[in-house]
Amino acid sequence: MKFFRLLNVLVVSVLPLGVYGQGSKSVEMADAFRQNGKIYVVVLGLVIILTGVVLFLIRVDRRLARMEKQHADGNG
Repeated sequence: MKFFRLLNVLVVSVLPLGVYGQGSKSVEMADAFRQNGKIYVVVLGLVIILTGVVLFLIRVDRRLARMEKQHADGNG
């Protein structure tokens, strides 16, 4: 247990160091997408994908809850 606590402290203390490694350079591809208006297409695609994943997980959770209830009632 102490090992995991120490590991968590080390990970949390080391993670912010990666932020300082990121320069203030702008990303050319992102700038081009913003100028052409294509960034909205990318964002829309991501929103559609994430919505699909969330709906899938909700559906699986409901099915699992229904199966657990059937099993608990002794019908399964």
